Order: sequence, then C-alpha cells, then structure tokens
Amino acid sequence: MKLESKDKLSTVLQEWYAKGASLDIPGSASTRIWRQGTGPTVVCLHGVPTSAYLYRKVLPALASRGLEGVAMDFPGLGFADRPIDFDYTWTGLSAWLEKALAAAQIDSFHLVVHDLGGPIGFDLVRRIPQRILSLTVLNTLVNVSKFTKPLAMRPFSVPGLGRLWVLQMNSPVIFPFFRWKGVLSGPSYSEIRAYGELLVLGDGGRAFRKIMSSFETTREFEERILPPLRDRKFPAQIVWGKHDSELTVESKGADVKLALNLQAEIHEVEGKHFLQENSADEIADRIALLVKTGKDV
Repeated sequence: MKLESKDKLSTVLQEWYAKGASLDIPGSASTRIWRQGTGPTVVCLHGVPTSAYLYRKVLPALASRGLEGVAMDFPGLGFADRPIDFDYTWTGLSAWLEKALAAAQIDSFHLVVHDLGGPIGFDLVRRIPQRILSLTVLNTLVNVSKFTKPLAMRPFSVPGLGRLWVLQMNSPVIFPFFRWKGVLSGPSYSEIRAYGELLVLGDGGRAFRKIMSSFETTREFEERILPPLRDRKFPAQIVWGKHDSELTVESKGADVKLALNLQAEIHEVEGKHFLQENSADEIADRIALLVKTGKDV
C-alpha cells in the first residue's frame, strides 16, 4: 500500500512499518513483509481483524532462537494493497500467498497459522505440501462447515451496518473489545489502538468487510483441506490460548487435533484469542522445539 504520508500514522505503527519492506507481487496485490533473524524460515499467518502486526513480538522471539521469523499482511489488511476486484475468499488468499512466497524467494519453510490464517494455511498445505517443513497451529478452525461467526463479528458483513461497525473499531471502543475477547492484560492502549488504525487504513475497512463476507464455510472447502492434513509428511503441533471463549480448546482445538491425527497433547498457554500478545516467548519456544526435533510435539 502506497501511503501518502507515514507521518500520519501513530508512533507505534511508524516503528512497525519501518521494520518491514515492500513486497511486490507481479500481477497481484502487493504487500509489506517483515523478516527477522537468520536460520530456518518460519512463516507466520495472521487472520482477522488483525495483520502481521500481531506477530511483532513473536518475530524477534523466533530470531533470538536461531530462526528467521517471517510475517506479511494479507491483501485487504494492514499495509497490503486493497484492490476492489480481488478474490478475498480463503481459496483466493491461499493462491495469493503462494505467489507472495515466490516473490519473497521462500521455498521450504515452517508454517504457523492462526484464526483465518488457519483455513488459508491449510489450503496452502493442499497446494504445496512438499514445501511445508512443519506446522504449528494456533487458535483457529478446521471443520469450517460447522463454523458460525461469533455475535461480535457478524455485523461486519451486514450491508450498511458493516461500515459503521468497522469504523468504531478505529476508536477507543477497540480497547475494551480486545480486552474482552482478544487479550489478557499486557498490551498498552496505544498498541491495541493500532489494530483499529490498520483495519481502516486507506479504504475505511471496505476490503476487510469483503473478507468477512467471503468465508468459505462449505463442505466443499472442508473436504479439500482435510485429506492433506491427515496425510501430512511433516511434524505438527497445536498451541492454544487457553482463555479463548469463542474458539475453545475443548471444541476447535480438539477438531484440529483430530484432523491432524495428532497423538501429542495440545499445549495450552496464557492468552485469549490473540495469544501472540501474551505468550510470544512460549510460542517461539514451542516452534523452536518442533524445528529442532522434527517430530510431533
């Protein structure tokens, strides 16, 4: 996304922007990418209503453990382009991600998925299973045909109301909302306000609303992603924010464990849905362990 003036960004986002680099993707939406550290590459996928900013604590934690942490904004979110005619379905975003990885010259990599980055990442596994070295699953969903949007998320995709609902996220309202559903104590008011600022950047949240209206909660999509997960040749693990009241470990975590045919127990950490905010070091520890052992943990 070309910004008219980065000076209009909050200090938090100016600092975050400066740590990244532009990633041009020929023939598609371009984005911004953050890469920290050297060593085996770990690609971290975000969901909604977030962006790569969610991993700003995880990336340096990975770097300190001898890994290269990578995160990029999906089209329609963060600093990525927000084209009107883009395919914002999960299939469209996974197809874009494959192109983005090629543009970033990332071949084989360890994959981390969260929230809607789960279905998108699982579809990427279907596309390029031979390039996935390991999979770490954070609070997400896999049995998508049974998914119902939480009440707080439904207004985003309602015509008329959706625009107002997004705009109020770029206000002080986002702070109690994130505290309620997303994070434990820790992130500052300024850090949380940055999520709202990024959500509406450049288009008032129009592209985000398209994403929210393009969920592929169908049996067809589900039946595409399940076999590659079941037949995986790479090690996997599940790390879950234990206080997530919507995507609970007992329900959605158990679904993922079954889909992966994973015998290892789910590793629970302190955190709600956005567990990266409260348990970045522990998440990085678990990823490093999976990379080191090369087997399910």
